[in-house]
Amino acid sequence: MEGQEGKQEPHLALAHKLFLLTHADVDDIDKVRLREEVSASIASNDMASLYESLVSASALEADAAALEAMRGRIGEELKKLDDKIADAEENLGESEVREAHLAKSLFYIRIGDKDKALEQLKVTEGKTVAVGQKMDLVFYTLQLGFFYMDFDLISKSIDKAKNLFEEGGDWERKNRLKVYEGLYCMSTRNFKKAASLFLDSISTFTTYELFPYDTFIFYTVLTSIISLDRVSLKQKVVDAPEILAVIGKIPHLSDFMNCLYGCQYKSFFAAFSGLTTQIKLDRYLQPHFRYYMREIRTVVYSQFLESYKSVTMEAMATAFGVTVEFIDLELSRFIAAGKLHCKIDKVAGVLETNRPDAKNALYQATIKQGDFLLNRIQKLSRVIDL
Repeated sequence: MEGQEGKQEPHLALAHKLFLLTHADVDDIDKVRLREEVSASIASNDMASLYESLVSASALEADAAALEAMRGRIGEELKKLDDKIADAEENLGESEVREAHLAKSLFYIRIGDKDKALEQLKVTEGKTVAVGQKMDLVFYTLQLGFFYMDFDLISKSIDKAKNLFEEGGDWERKNRLKVYEGLYCMSTRNFKKAASLFLDSISTFTTYELFPYDTFIFYTVLTSIISLDRVSLKQKVVDAPEILAVIGKIPHLSDFMNCLYGCQYKSFFAAFSGLTTQIKLDRYLQPHFRYYMREIRTVVYSQFLESYKSVTMEAMATAFGVTVEFIDLELSRFIAAGKLHCKIDKVAGVLETNRPDAKNALYQATIKQGDFLLNRIQKLSRVIDL
């Protein structure tokens, strides 16, 4: 499952095709092509268990002869691998024994047998001494986790990798782990942490086994826009040479970013509508599509209102290229949810901002933390007296 430079790991490419195959927004003619590609990938990798699950879900047509052939090839290959392990244990050294066990682990990963792959990876880990090689095993586990979208497995593997790094480890693997953790955070709706991890990795990206560099930039821009303030966005994203070198290759993304920063709201929404399909058809972002839509609208409405003490609804509707009725409905929802700090004067057709007092909020937070600290000190003093 090792990713070559510029090449996505085949299993993760297959996972994306399986996602598209069941997506309602994908055209039937595209699904025919996807079904052929999925069938070819399953057959070439002897993924018998995945084939059975897809047949039972009516995603693929049943072919008993093909399934039997796959099982036969799996049995033959497993016998060869077991013989190789036995020979290494009897006649060769510890490194050869480890390599034989690793080969069996990679075979289980290739055929899509998750449980046996994880079991064999644990056996291989027991034969492994070097921290770097143990980290590589964790990366194999993480790739399995992303294939099956097993977030519990991913979370435990990330924690395990961080513990391994306390024993040592090279910077290249540490940087790769940041991308894995960033993808996990993005997939679990922690966009702020995902943006931070992606931005840290932008100049050292080598994690081509997960996705191409263009996709990495796509994720970095999307997560950063709803996580960073304007100053940070300008420094880390808008003017970043690594992003500028690639962003033009991704449809609508450049307009999306630059129109938001340049306050060209009408053009921003046109670009954003073009990006929505890409977000919907991404297996990591699709579950958070509605949430992201709300968050980006909160960002853009807040940015517009930041410049005004009061503004007419007609002026705001004109700026965004929508109707007054739409703005009224939109803002009322966000105000009710506490996302926007303003109020609507329906009679006058005016929006009045009521930004929270930052100094007062800081004062209240300080008082609260002070009370908490005093309570802790009092409890500690009682323990000391005893």
